[in-house]
Amino acid sequence: MVRRWSKAEMWVPGTYLALVLAMLVYMAVVSRTGDIGFFGVWPILATAPVSLVLLMAVGPAAAALDETPPPVEGPVYEGSTPPPEPLPTEFMPEPTSPPADWVAPDTSDGGKFDLLGEFGFYGAILFSALVNAAAIWALLRYAARQHAARRPQL
Repeated sequence: MVRRWSKAEMWVPGTYLALVLAMLVYMAVVSRTGDIGFFGVWPILATAPVSLVLLMAVGPAAAALDETPPPVEGPVYEGSTPPPEPLPTEFMPEPTSPPADWVAPDTSDGGKFDLLGEFGFYGAILFSALVNAAAIWALLRYAARQHAARRPQL
């Protein structure tokens, strides 16, 4: 018998990857032409939930969930501590001229389009998105197998 994948099993991970990729392309374009503001956090939030669930199931946090924590022992609280010192209210005066060894930064190539300079961010987001898409696919595949096992065979 030929095994077919369900429509959700094919389209959901692909749509998720396309959404994350579209967010990254939007960030790359808009960050060169203007201020993206708080939008840079959305690709991170889009890839975080499934990765955190996988880390909780596999990583060191899984062992921490299985054990009951030992009781916390520490010094007995005996009262208040002395109040902190007050914060300074005066600022240091700014110098009127820069120091003698000060050199102005070179900004001649500051506007150059360099996507490789930010490859660490984009690479981490894309890797997380691929891991998440594989996890989503595996969950949908498991659900499809469970559904097929419960369905009576004719």
